Amino acid sequence: MPRKIGHCIVITAAVMGAISCAFGDESSIRRGEALLSKNCARCHAVGASGASPHPEAPAFRILSGKYPIEGLAEALAEGLFVGHPDMPEFVFESADIRAILDYLQSIQQK
Repeated sequence: MPRKIGHCIVITAAVMGAISCAFGDESSIRRGEALLSKNCARCHAVGASGASPHPEAPAFRILSGKYPIEGLAEALAEGLFVGHPDMPEFVFESADIRAILDYLQSIQQK
């Protein structure tokens, strides 16, 4: 294999790996979607489209406009209880937090 072609394959593999790590694997993303659908969809639009059922609850696809998504990890672990006035408190385990963050990253509007 010529050196240039081999070099391109290595770079392509590295880029694909970085993209996969940046957004998590598909099973983690699906798990995060399921967790948010179960716990949050009553008030928030948890998908890539649609309106939030609660008028004061932001759609999750726009959260990165207000917060760095990775910065939400601590709040999810310690108890997320701020937001709209009647929002219940949620505390998630670390594996669930990773899945939630992976899912949120995957749906953010650019």
